[in-house]
Amino acid sequence: MSIELSLLIAVFGVLISFLTYSLNKQKESKVETSQDAKVQAQLEYIGKGVDDIRIDLKANEKQMGALSERVTRLEESSKQAHKRIDTLEKESI
Repeated sequence: MSIELSLLIAVFGVLISFLTYSLNKQKESKVETSQDAKVQAQLEYIGKGVDDIRIDLKANEKQMGALSERVTRLEESSKQAHKRIDTLEKESI
């Protein structure tokens, strides 16, 4: 009888150990899943930020191109104006 009781206690001990292990494993996987979801959300937020920066960069490049074109036109115009001023000065002398 004492051997059967010892065997029964040992089996219950193993069963309780296994149940405790499986419960802790489930809790750990829930925590890991939660952390993975947070990381994924942060990565998506960073990705959207990068996309916004790219859009802004393209807009700035277009503005720089337009400004470059305007500066070129102004330089040509001022060059022509200087030529006319030079010819006027030569005529007045």
